[in-house]
Amino acid sequence: MSVLPARVATLAFIAMLAAPCAAFAADTEETPASATMGDFDTARALVDSQEYDKALPMLHQLDHQGPNNPDVLNLIGFSLRKTGKVDEALDYYSRALALNPQHRGANEYLGELYLEMKQPEKAKERLAVLSQTCGDCEEFEDLSAQIDRYAAQ
Repeated sequence: MSVLPARVATLAFIAMLAAPCAAFAADTEETPASATMGDFDTARALVDSQEYDKALPMLHQLDHQGPNNPDVLNLIGFSLRKTGKVDEALDYYSRALALNPQHRGANEYLGELYLEMKQPEKAKERLAVLSQTCGDCEEFEDLSAQIDRYAAQ
C-alpha cells in the first residue's frame, strides 16, 4: 500500500470519529413558512458553518419579518447557546416550543441545553417528547446519545 492511500484512509477514519462531535443545526425543521423566507437557508448555512455571530443578526431580522416562526426561534436559540448565552437560548427554545410543542429540533436542542445546565431529568423529558413525536428519529437518537454520554461521565 502506498503512503497516499494510507493517509487518505487515516484522514477518513478521523473525520468519521469527529462527525458526532460537530455542532450542526441540521436537525432544524423547515416548515412551509420558513421555506418562503429567502434568508432562512442562508442563515441556517451560517449556523451550520458555526458562524453564529454572523447568523444571529440575520435570524433576528427574520424573526422581526415573520414573528412566531418556531424554526427561526429554534435557530436563534441554538446560536445563542453555542455563543454561551444560556438564559437567552432557553427563552428562544421555550418560545419555539410554545408555538409548536412537538418541534423536533427545539426539543433536541433544549434537551442538550439542559444537559449543559446539569439538569438531566429535564433532558429526559425532552427525549420523551421526541419519542412520542417521532419515535426513533434522528433528533431522538442524537439526544439519547448525549444523555448516555452525560450519564457515563
